Amino acid sequence: MNILNVINRFQTQDSCIDHLESIRYKDDAYCPHCGSIDVARKADGQRVGRWNCHDCQASFNVLSGTIFQGTHLPLQKWFCAIAIIVNAKKSLSSHQLSRDLSISQSSAWYMQQRIRSEMVTKQGRILLKGIIEADETYVGGKPRNRNRKPEKPPENGDGKTSPKNKRGRGTKKTAVIGAVERGGNVVARVANDLSGKGVLAFIQGAIDPNSSTLVTDEYKSYNVVRRITLRANIW
Repeated sequence: MNILNVINRFQTQDSCIDHLESIRYKDDAYCPHCGSIDVARKADGQRVGRWNCHDCQASFNVLSGTIFQGTHLPLQKWFCAIAIIVNAKKSLSSHQLSRDLSISQSSAWYMQQRIRSEMVTKQGRILLKGIIEADETYVGGKPRNRNRKPEKPPENGDGKTSPKNKRGRGTKKTAVIGAVERGGNVVARVANDLSGKGVLAFIQGAIDPNSSTLVTDEYKSYNVVRRITLRANIW
């Protein structure tokens, strides 16, 4: 969902709360403190979305236990921030987010940390299904000056030349491995180990083997995944 859809769909605080309640509670609201379903809406016009628990006598709302708990910012801005972060193709700074939402940089940074933390936590619970494509990439390093004439690489001991900044496998950049459902979810993590063992551990933790077809390149580490899955007859 892009930011225009968010703005058009969630124009008030009440509409945001109604949406969250429909997702979290459906038809059965419950107390996040004791788990009781003996709850009722609180008759307080100044505090929208408040509930009372008749068992533990606690007061709560749908934001309790979520990234929105305790926030003083409108939920519309939270929803817009989520849309902006999710749709950002590159890294988004808190300064840019603060300008987009007309909030302070410290508030933007706080929102970013909560949203990104929740995204990482959710990734740990996702098992991809269907046709899955897996690959690895490398990020970081100094930006290249594309307008400068490339320098001649230094010679090594055997008289041959070697590139100054190695790209791809074998580089000193940070390795990231990811898997994506065609038309669906994405799971990506920093890869400390791109050997067959490390790749297999990532695949087993990210993909549902009972209903998936895995598509990869010819990188040798994926051979371990192929041998094990063929032996188990699940891919």
